[in-house]
Amino acid sequence: MKKYGRQGGIKKVMLGMEVLLDGHLEWIQDKRVGLITNHTGVSSDLESSIDLLYNHPEVNLTALYGPEHGIRGDREAGEYVESYIDKKTGLPVYSLYGSTWKPTKEMLEDVDVLLFDIQDIGSNVYTYIYTLGFAMEAAAEHDKQLIVLDRPNPIGGTRVEGPVRSKDAVSFMGRFLLPVRHGMTVGELAVMWNHEYSMGVDLKIAKLKGWKRNVYFSDTGLPWVMTSPNIPTEKTAYLYTGTELLDDTSLSIGLGTTRPFELVGAPWIDSEALAKEMRNRGIAGVKFRSAYFTPMFGKYEGELVAGVQVHLIYPEKVDLVALGLNLVDAMRDQNPDKFEMTESYTNLIGDTDVPEMIMKNMEVNKIIASWQDELNEWMKDVRNKYLMYPPFPAGSKPYRPKGVLGILPLDLAVSPGQNIALAVKGYNKHGKKLEMDPDLIDWTVSNDIGYVENGTFYAVKEGKAQLIATYRDYKANRKVVVSSRNVNNIRYGVHSNYTRVVFDLNKTFDDYDIIKDNNMLKVRIPYGKISGELKQEGGTMEVTNSPVLSFIEYLKEEDETLVADFHLKKVRVNYKIPEYSSRLVIDIQH
Repeated sequence: MKKYGRQGGIKKVMLGMEVLLDGHLEWIQDKRVGLITNHTGVSSDLESSIDLLYNHPEVNLTALYGPEHGIRGDREAGEYVESYIDKKTGLPVYSLYGSTWKPTKEMLEDVDVLLFDIQDIGSNVYTYIYTLGFAMEAAAEHDKQLIVLDRPNPIGGTRVEGPVRSKDAVSFMGRFLLPVRHGMTVGELAVMWNHEYSMGVDLKIAKLKGWKRNVYFSDTGLPWVMTSPNIPTEKTAYLYTGTELLDDTSLSIGLGTTRPFELVGAPWIDSEALAKEMRNRGIAGVKFRSAYFTPMFGKYEGELVAGVQVHLIYPEKVDLVALGLNLVDAMRDQNPDKFEMTESYTNLIGDTDVPEMIMKNMEVNKIIASWQDELNEWMKDVRNKYLMYPPFPAGSKPYRPKGVLGILPLDLAVSPGQNIALAVKGYNKHGKKLEMDPDLIDWTVSNDIGYVENGTFYAVKEGKAQLIATYRDYKANRKVVVSSRNVNNIRYGVHSNYTRVVFDLNKTFDDYDIIKDNNMLKVRIPYGKISGELKQEGGTMEVTNSPVLSFIEYLKEEDETLVADFHLKKVRVNYKIPEYSSRLVIDIQH
């Protein structure tokens, strides 16, 4: 058995970017290329993907797109990132972690094909993979090709751990529901999402050469580039998926130290006792040392924190989710009165029942057992069909390209009496676009909640159903929800640069209107129903401490449209609309 960091006779893995330029340049020749990347987008010789493409005589690079932390990795976690012009190339850099997470039509005007080249770390709460997901949505909606330049999963591709994310535990993740540790590369994720969500994206994968599922990053021969400000080393990247499960509690995950996600604890912890307890729990592949640290920023800034340092010894043995939950369990047991958990923990773990299990002191092995059957089913029926690199799980075969059919729009949440135009597109296994006669598409709608006629879905009554489009040997599924559009609450928050107004909705939709009229913004939501905490007859909300917004009036008009008037303190204001699931968010700039 090999200890972490001990390598011998390593053959360097060939990255997707290098495979593209070396053997598949025809994919992007004579096309306008947009690159979604950041500081991790480098070759095995540490050359920037931006520079490689920009300086290549046969590549026409026209736009850049940056995820969380920005294109140069110089922004902190969660920091709002603006779009700008790259000084080195003069190309526009569009932020996908600011006012929008999904490339807009305007962002894609000068692009024929999108490339995705970002190093992921294998956790379902690390945001880069969802930047990929939103890019796929945009590619489907705006008829752009997308090529994933694959990179290794640094924590390996064999172990899969944690609950499969519940649809009731979603924030940034949108439709893309994964377990805590998914054990896939970004290329495999893209292929899976394209088929499982019937996205119909013109998708290609520049596959890795020389990578295997049982290989960790230290075995690839590739240089490590810190993926974000708090993931400085390979070891940090490995432990993150486990010790991140201490976040959204009163425990420290070591942010503000030189060893984030390795150092964990709290000011009220008995360090020696914790180290002894963790050793006694017999967690394979790691060792624990009593440790003290003082964070320079973040939680417990300037305070002495007691806890342990997690030392990675045998990576292939570590169950990272069990590691994280055992640390939570052991530290909570030391002082239950000081252990706290925020509501966001549900989104972190991805399961609505687990937070209560933790607070009720349920044994860790029983918590893990609660989701294991569903996880095994997801692996067998979904994940394992899309794996492209060996060794493959027992009973599984390597993914072979096959045709894909997609239904647009990707979200079908409508109200009774509403109708919506549908579009179907697809590609065969060779990537050639299917030229379809709409009259040959067969439509079925389950549960009699509506029907399709001449390519339009007509909603008849409330309910949930599957909309199925069949064309020859191709089939696409789309979930349909017919229900009233409930506006359950309207709330606001005043931030340093903007005032945020949030409409809490029962579903996602985008056919609202925002009309700017002197010192007023008028928000119109068709089929909107006043619900939840709001007054049925309408009402007024005073806004305090905002330099731009005085109060909000809302009411239901006779044409079944909910209207909310934002009364402004200034005649001229700018606003942005970040995209969230089941929320309409409007950021009025200060």
